[in-house]
Amino acid sequence: MHELAITQGIVDVCQEHARGRRVLEVVLEIGELAGVVPESVEFCFSAVTSGTLLEGARLVIQRIPGRGRCVDCRAEFGRSTYFDPCPECGGYQVEVLAGEELRVKELDLDEEEVRS
Repeated sequence: MHELAITQGIVDVCQEHARGRRVLEVVLEIGELAGVVPESVEFCFSAVTSGTLLEGARLVIQRIPGRGRCVDCRAEFGRSTYFDPCPECGGYQVEVLAGEELRVKELDLDEEEVRS
């Protein structure tokens, strides 16, 4: 379950950008082709945020569908794996247009710094 390490990395990035302010909400984008299970990130989030500026923060995950374009016939289509052939011509040379995202899109921060 590599999502624990990924979630810890997300929390580290958020804390760095929070600069001492409490994080109220985190919006993540996770693509269908990113190789990350959103439910596992949700599961790990409360454990990893305990005792940090993110403790109690709301986690919102926006799922980005996979999308590709066939190099041969230029058809664009949805894809749930890297191994889907083009539905138009059956070709396997497909470039990824969307779905590999894994990023913090937004942070909602408290206005006051947390005193330690």
